[in-house]
Amino acid sequence: MVLRKLLHSGHAVTCLLRTASRTHRIDDLPVHRLLGDVRDAAKVRAGMEGCDATIHMAGLSAWSEINSPTLAEVVEGGTQNILEAAADLPNHRIIFVSSAAAVNGSDEPQIFNEDSQFTLRDPELKYAHAKHRAEALCLSASRNGLFVVIVNPGEVYGPHDDGMVTAGNLVDFSRSSPVLVCNGGTNVVYVDDVADGIVGALERGRPGERYILGGENLTIRQIADLCLQLLGRRSTVVTLPNGVIRWVTWAATRVGLPLPYNADVIPYATRYWFVDGSKAQRELGVQFRGARETLVPTIAWLREAGYVA
Repeated sequence: MVLRKLLHSGHAVTCLLRTASRTHRIDDLPVHRLLGDVRDAAKVRAGMEGCDATIHMAGLSAWSEINSPTLAEVVEGGTQNILEAAADLPNHRIIFVSSAAAVNGSDEPQIFNEDSQFTLRDPELKYAHAKHRAEALCLSASRNGLFVVIVNPGEVYGPHDDGMVTAGNLVDFSRSSPVLVCNGGTNVVYVDDVADGIVGALERGRPGERYILGGENLTIRQIADLCLQLLGRRSTVVTLPNGVIRWVTWAATRVGLPLPYNADVIPYATRYWFVDGSKAQRELGVQFRGARETLVPTIAWLREAGYVA
């Protein structure tokens, strides 16, 4: 979606793509393709030369990859490669697509903004820590004169998520009976609005600033209830204490028992990732849809694609 909006705005685009990249969602777009990897400093530099800006979206976002041993190489090492290349390119702009998880999370509901202190210490939150460390690299480079803007999307939902990055949560809710949830929450944001925020950061963002791209804050139970309502299902939703669901998840994965949810989600789902996107609204001109407006087209696509009935 970011590529489509860039092209619509008249930008010429080069994409750094791995040989294993699934490109079916951009195969119809007139972009220049450069085969490489964000971990390859020479390829990164070759892709950035001749461009006015780089939007750094490379990362490991699928739940199946979130604990990968290559996480640091991609998120932190890749960011370092981009920043070092930009240092040799006059007036080059960097937009780093981070995550609301790098802003902060909490055990009780609390809303964070761009100035909130990152207080997470749990080593299980590897993705949040990697993104936070990559942000530190960006802010250091900004203090040294590079034009770097950071954006922090919430939990992004929308059609065509065939990787089940977030749509998988909705599929799990639709197939479970009863639906098991925990005490936690997240910020639900629509994919088009995030794309608008990223392009807005490129065109209007201030260097050295962070912008949270966040829609509506909902508890996990509220997301499950809304999902079931939109699906027209009358399933029972059961809230388990976080200590219980963490223990059940640990025990089941240890002995290989199947779970009605993705075990890798639990360290995140049992916390609150509530954020305030008002700064991006004010400065980048982006408007964020509410959760219902976000999930309606997402579920419609899931039905059309056969993932839910």
